[in-house]
Amino acid sequence: MNVKRSSSQRSYDVVLYGATGFVGRQTVAHFAAHASGVRWALAGRSAQKLEQVRQACGPGAAGAGIIVADALDNKALDTLAAQTLVVLSTAGPFALYGSALVAACVTHGTHYVDITGETPWVRGLIDRHHVRAARDGTRIVPCCGFDSVPSDLGSWLVAEAIWQEHGEPCVSVKACHSMRGGLNGGTLASAMNLMESGGDRLLADPFLLNPPGSAPRNPAEHADPIAPHRDADFDAWVGPFMMGPVNTRVVRRTAALLTARGDAPYGADFSYQEYLRFGRGPLAAAAATGVSVGMGVGQAAMRLKVARSLTRALAVSPGQGPSERTMDNGSFRCELVGTSGSGKVMRGRVAGQGDPGNRATTKFICESALALALQPQALPGGANYGGVLTPASGLGIVLAERLITAGMTLEPLRT
Repeated sequence: MNVKRSSSQRSYDVVLYGATGFVGRQTVAHFAAHASGVRWALAGRSAQKLEQVRQACGPGAAGAGIIVADALDNKALDTLAAQTLVVLSTAGPFALYGSALVAACVTHGTHYVDITGETPWVRGLIDRHHVRAARDGTRIVPCCGFDSVPSDLGSWLVAEAIWQEHGEPCVSVKACHSMRGGLNGGTLASAMNLMESGGDRLLADPFLLNPPGSAPRNPAEHADPIAPHRDADFDAWVGPFMMGPVNTRVVRRTAALLTARGDAPYGADFSYQEYLRFGRGPLAAAAATGVSVGMGVGQAAMRLKVARSLTRALAVSPGQGPSERTMDNGSFRCELVGTSGSGKVMRGRVAGQGDPGNRATTKFICESALALALQPQALPGGANYGGVLTPASGLGIVLAERLITAGMTLEPLRT
């Protein structure tokens, strides 16, 4: 039996969980400024801290509710999920603090979005919850921050444009990232937990998030790049992108889910890869080489307990992050090139102002939640489509249009 959800039966449209964290505080500010007419609440484990955040965000947050719920208190999380149409979570590391909340959302047919990049944890959500969420029409959509909206939504827009313009499925997309910004303590804590739990070893599987039977015969051909090269399509030296092992898995799951749904844009042998852009000339080549080597050394070092302890001692703590000036002066750009089976080429771009891990991520996750709460009938797959989904398969053109309205650039937009 499908779970019945009605806005008249629930107290809130959206609950912001983890609202006192670094990104969580920014989501509260975004809702205070842009969610007029939406019934929303702040949630976390400390009523006092939640009240402080609500007051700091001014009149726009005055009407927001407050819900106290610890991440390990199943009863409180159950009560929280039953009160809202959508849960937006920024409370990581998600492998430590997210599983019970997602389970509560699935139980109550409450849609869910988060900003995780912890794909081994997402694999566990798929295994535990996809079948029931699909049956009930509940959308569980992780990875709705900078990981992995630009890659996933951008790739889908390019593939869709190829299909609409040329009538051919897209067989490959590659993406090239440029960005400027800072790192918050929550992101670092998630990465540290991934290393300590051994989950990082699962990242070696290029099709970690794919449905059973949807990976190609030779998955090694889709392995993450480890060396720099000069790419003619981007007219630049490119190298491995640190979030590639997250984003590529999400994009590949999108292609598999849309193919299973009967959507046309992705070809049967679709491939996706992404890189970090370094620029042109010998200095760019040297930088690409240095960063590629440094990433390899750094990943190996972080498997050592002493290296992780030193990193924690020197880095920003959870709840802290870049200065307002750093976040405001940041930016990101994701360029994409898609190709059809006959060689037709389509270019795309997802770009925006503001630090990608904080300012942009805030827009991505907030607009994802609002898409679920306010536009259910317009979502891809129809109002009853559900499962553990991806930004493109679960939110699609609705999210793309909301992000454009929020000031971001998304091209091509032919859907």
